Amino acid sequence: MKFLIDNIFLFAVAVLSGGALLLPLLQKRGNRVSTLQATQLINQGKTLVLDVRDSAAFAAAHLIDAKNIPLTDLPQRMVELEKFKAKNVLVVCQTGNQATKAVALLGQAGFAQAYNLEGGIAAWQTQGLPTVK
Repeated sequence: MKFLIDNIFLFAVAVLSGGALLLPLLQKRGNRVSTLQATQLINQGKTLVLDVRDSAAFAAAHLIDAKNIPLTDLPQRMVELEKFKAKNVLVVCQTGNQATKAVALLGQAGFAQAYNLEGGIAAWQTQGLPTVK
């Protein structure tokens, strides 16, 4: 016990650093996929790629065969996606933040297989994966 009292600062640092390492594992991350997992989903051929960025960003670069519905329009245009309810839906935005919101909206609408591309199109392009204009 004396050792613990004498080294309380070191013990506190160890506990805090351990907690900081575990924090990302404990946070609810939703349905996220890496670029590798996204590529596998797309190559299976049963995946809709939904880009929720605005039309200007979509026109600059997007994934092949992606459908563009800006996040602000998604609740009103959900009907357009009804035929994809039984398929995988890969949601893409610039960095992954807007896609998280879109995946939540899709989940509420009954899309059980909606996934967020981790890092968004920025991560996709960093990996050197193909985009079209």
